[in-house]
Amino acid sequence: MNDKSIIELFRNRDEQAITELKLKYDTLCCHIAGNILSQREDIEECINTAYYDIWNRIPPDEPDDLKTYLCRIVKNKAIDRLKYNTAAKRSSQLSVSLDELAECIPDRQQDDMSAKKLAEVISRFLRTQDERHRKIFVRRYWYGDSLSKIAEYFGMNEKTVATYLFRTRKKLKEFLKKEGFEHE
Repeated sequence: MNDKSIIELFRNRDEQAITELKLKYDTLCCHIAGNILSQREDIEECINTAYYDIWNRIPPDEPDDLKTYLCRIVKNKAIDRLKYNTAAKRSSQLSVSLDELAECIPDRQQDDMSAKKLAEVISRFLRTQDERHRKIFVRRYWYGDSLSKIAEYFGMNEKTVATYLFRTRKKLKEFLKKEGFEHE
């Protein structure tokens, strides 16, 4: 079933929408949550909570891209669960990748611009990058893949992947600065 049909099921409050969403995207959701969380129970709870949230959000939300919409919710739920599970401990691989990004993305609390505007600028930046750099960046910071997993996926050396990411973050920081997002 295509995404538009699934969204229509949600609009009609048809419970089949959840079933269809699971059939189509459960593996992807498990991958995203699994890269952030280590406990199977946490992963399942996170995904089920995301499905429940989508049920409650559509309508009124009208996502243009159901896959991206779902992935964002799953990722945010998984990060919330990770924060809850680890409280003050910062030992996960995801924490490392988020720390890497913190070097170039400004703290939104200190910035007047909205998170949506920041996301649009980052998306625009990524469209200016060549395909390989963009995919490596997304695998690391969207899907939470490890350097070794990315290196294996692209048939590269881990150090090369780390260098690509470092250079892309540096370019992103400069791009954000030109767009009015100062980082300090």
